[in-house]
Parts: sequence; structure tokens; C-alpha cells
Amino acid sequence: MKRCLQCGREYDNTMSFCLDDGTELLYGPAASLGVPPSGDFGSEPGAIATGLSSGDEPATAILSEPPASAGGQFAGDNPTQPFIHTTVAEAEPRESLGGLSEKQSFSANRAAEPRGRVGSWQRRLAAVGIVALVLVGGFFGYRYFSSSGSGTINSIAVLPFENRSGDPDAEYLSDGLSDSLIYRLTQLPNLKVSPTSSVIRYKGKQMDVAEIAKELDVDAVMSGKLAQRGDDLTISVELVDARTKKLIWAEKYDRKMADLLATQREIATKITEKLQLNLAGNDKGITKKYTNNNEAYQLYMRGRYSFAKRTKEEMLRSIDYFSQAVKLDPEFALAYARISEVYGSMPAYPYLSPKEAFPQAKAAAEKALEIDPTLSEAYTFLAYAQIIYDWNWADGERSFKRAIELDPNSFSAHFRYGQIYLIPVGRIDEGINEMNQGLNAESLDVNMGVSVAWGYLVNGQNEKALEQARKTFDLEPNHPLSRWMLCQALTMTERYDEALSISEKWLQEEPNNQFAIRDAGFAYAKAGRRDKAEQMIDRFRELTKTQYVPSYRVAAIYGAIGEKDKAFAELEKAFEAKDWELFRLKIETYMRPLRDDPRFAAMVKRLNLPE
Repeated sequence: MKRCLQCGREYDNTMSFCLDDGTELLYGPAASLGVPPSGDFGSEPGAIATGLSSGDEPATAILSEPPASAGGQFAGDNPTQPFIHTTVAEAEPRESLGGLSEKQSFSANRAAEPRGRVGSWQRRLAAVGIVALVLVGGFFGYRYFSSSGSGTINSIAVLPFENRSGDPDAEYLSDGLSDSLIYRLTQLPNLKVSPTSSVIRYKGKQMDVAEIAKELDVDAVMSGKLAQRGDDLTISVELVDARTKKLIWAEKYDRKMADLLATQREIATKITEKLQLNLAGNDKGITKKYTNNNEAYQLYMRGRYSFAKRTKEEMLRSIDYFSQAVKLDPEFALAYARISEVYGSMPAYPYLSPKEAFPQAKAAAEKALEIDPTLSEAYTFLAYAQIIYDWNWADGERSFKRAIELDPNSFSAHFRYGQIYLIPVGRIDEGINEMNQGLNAESLDVNMGVSVAWGYLVNGQNEKALEQARKTFDLEPNHPLSRWMLCQALTMTERYDEALSISEKWLQEEPNNQFAIRDAGFAYAKAGRRDKAEQMIDRFRELTKTQYVPSYRVAAIYGAIGEKDKAFAELEKAFEAKDWELFRLKIETYMRPLRDDPRFAAMVKRLNLPE
């Protein structure tokens, strides 16, 4: 940041001279230049130069001693330093600058010149210089706000807010606020926003903002802190240009818990406002009111917090929170959509059977769309039920396409369209392309990385699949999906010892994990260790006494050891139960040993796949 010694106006570092009085710009805060604090200059306190006239845009008041950039202390952490607020004020005409001294005013110095030849020559030179400076300033101003490598903010990460309440129960507030901001910012058409699944890894970590931005491939990073004391709520936020570590905006909000919903919308709107020169399009998603009931909103945040933990107990708890929210606000469509999401996800683990979960998932999605027909998420979760449970491929594809049409920025919808529809029907290259749209935008998302690797396996690109599986596993070695995919990729590339090393260690840690049992059994079978494979089948038999076990997974092991009759008997049970994985029978790698049997083609036909 540079400042003018004469008038105190601030400029970007690309500028060399003040556009108002021609004075050479210097680095450093106004105080070091002998300039009065911002706010003492009447009409344009510390206005940032843009190459535009003062009437073209609001001027942003930059106060002295701004908060530290992300990664350091927030203003307000030090009790001796009050938090600095930023404000936006409309620029006034230059005539209102009458309070400047002659030393500070270029026009005053010019008025004091002798009117002889020297003064005339100086006036002409000054005029020429000012014109040149305006042209140069306009160029640099344009470059700053137009160049993707300079001032334009095309991408942002909202880090998990730090809970300063001293109460672990307030974690749902800090995590929920950042999650809600991410959701709202994704509605902006030309802004890439890192998803919650990618930023959550930075929770509780102290890292340099530039390092985080590099890992997430974003231009700007927002961080925040939240403290709840009874009914009082304090939220501190700051937004930093990660490329330059320049503070874009910082604010502190002292509110009541009853104001949480309005404050969340206010913060999202303020971020948009601060980036308004760089963003384009409709921002209705930023200001959309999903509910006006603050208590319902807090229950929604609790539901999201519980769902993120992905245990059976927490996922059931999340459904309870969302259900309470819609009781308080029956028009809360987004909460209904989240109920659908949770129910639709539970059979994959499997925490509920498909017959227990999917009718509820479908009903909740349809209720959400009845309330709000423009809710993209509801169409995505409706497509889950239509394809995975109903095997209604035509309606499922229409739902996916409608979700993408309503929110082209929803990389989750693109990704799910490829994973749930395109690849299972055999349009594998298209499906991989759709999933890669999500992975390219959300490179640290384990689910997306795993699913892209799975797409490569289905496509016969085994080594490429293994490369992607290793990359995802390195991100989160203990994540069940990253373990599952690496085991499968290693088995399909005949690296059986390495696959079994991972699955056996996994079974020691989680003896009843169904992913681990299935993949250990499949690898044992492919490695010729039939006795060990049969032991995994026995484990499944024992588990059926206490939990739902998809017969589809037992069939995979039987097929691998060559017991085709037993494998097809298990698949018949899978059809009866409508097992979660059955919808991808046609292309499933686990089912390759059964594909040459006529019974397999007959079963695929029963899925009503499009021709």
C-alpha cells in the first residue's frame, strides 16, 4: 500500500504518483508520513485509487493500523488495541476539501505561485504532468481490477471459524457459520469457492494464509473467530488477498444470538460488496432468505455439524435437528433438502437399509421442491432416490440436469451426475469428465478424488486409477473411502500384498467395517487365498445378526473365488432388498468374474437401464 504525502490518499503498489496533486507516492501508514489519521480529510477519507473519478464509485474508508493479515492476530485480540471497523461512504465533490492546509494542498501551492514566465511554465508543465499521470493511473487502475493475475478475485476459501467461547458445544456455531457462508458464496456465478470438505482440514491449525491459498488454489482467504457468552455473540472476520497478503476487509460484530441469521446474511453480502468490482452476475443467492426463524436456523446449523461427523448416531441426530427446524418453520425448504441428503447417504455405509432410508429421502426432497422449486440441492438429492432406489433413470437424469441448470456453479451436482448416472449407464468418458469438473474445483475433497479413481478403474485405466487413489489416500490415510479405493486399485493392478497390508491393518482397527471386510475378501480371493476369503464371508454372516449387510458385498467375494451359483443367489437377495450398490451392476469392477454368465445380463436388464 502507498500513500500520498500531500493529501494522504491511498493507492495500490503499482502506482507511482498521486492522481490528484502529482506528488510521488511513498510506502507506509499515514502516521509515518505526517498525515492526519484517516477520516480527517472530509470528503474522501483514504479513498483507494482506481483510475475512476470520485463520482464513479463509493470510496472505501481505510482506517490506520489495520488488523493483521490472516495467520496472525485479529484486531481485538489485544485488549489495548480496539478493533478497527471499515466503512463505505459515498465520495463527495472535491470542493469540500477546504480543510486542507496549503502544504497539503497542491491547488493551494499552485495558487501561491508568481504569475510571471516561470510560474506560467510551471503551470503548463504541471498540467502536462497531471494529464500523463491520469492516463498512467487509469491504465494501472484498469490493470489492477481487470487482470486475473493482479487485482481480480476469482476464487475464495472461507476457513472454519475459530471457537473462542471456551465451550465445545459452541463448535456447531463456528463451523456452521463458515459452512453457511460457503453455501451462500457458491451462489455467485463467477466465483470459485472451496467447499467445506476441503477447508475443514485447516480447522484448529495455524498456517500462513499464502500456504493455505496455494494448497486450495484460491486468490483470497477469509478467516474468523466467534465467541458466545450467554445470549451475546461476538464475530470477528477478515478477508485477505492471499497473493499480496493485503487486507481487503475486516469487521467485528457484537450481536445477540437472535441476530445470528441476519448477521450471517450481512457478512456474505459484505464480502460480495467488497469484491463488487471483480464479480458479475446475479447475487440473489447471497441475499436469499431460506428461513426467517433464528431458532430454526440454529437447529439447521446443529444438523449440518452432526452430519459432517458421518457416524450412525450423529447422522440420525442430524435428521432430528433438521426435523425440529422444519417444525419451527414449515417453509424451510433447505432443511427438508438436508433431511433427504442424510437419508440418501445412510445406506452407503450402511447405517440403514435402502427400504428404510430412500422412501424418506424421496419424500423430503419432493417436499423441499414443493416449497421452493428453484432449490438445486433438492433436485440433486431427489435424483439419488430416483436412480439408486427406483431405478428410474430418465427422471433421475432430468433431476440432475435441472439441478445443474439452477446452479451451474454446483460442482457437487456435476460430480454426482457423473458418478450416479453417467458412469452406471455406460457413458463412462462423459461421467469422468463431469466428475473431474468437481475434482478440479475441489482437489482436496476425498469423496471426489476417490470417485474419479473409481471411474478410471471402471474404464480400464487401472494405473491411472492407482495414481489418483494414492494421491487421495495421502491426503487422508484414515478416511474409509480413501482406504477402500486404494485397496481396490491395488487389487485390480494385482498388487495383492500391498492391498492386504492396508485392509488387514484396517480390520485390526475396525473389525466390523464392511468396506474393509469386503475388500480384504476380494483381495484374498484374487490372490488365491480362498480360505481367508471365506473367513470374510463368515464375518459378514455374523454381522447380519446385528446390522444390515448388503448381499451385494457378499456376492462380490463369492464371484471372486469362482462360486458363481452362490454369487447369483446373493444378488437375488440384493434385488429383493434394493441394495445401494446394485444400480451400478453393469459396470462394477467387483462383478467382472460374473459378466460372462447369461444370468448376469438378465439381472442388468432388470435395472431398467436406458438403451
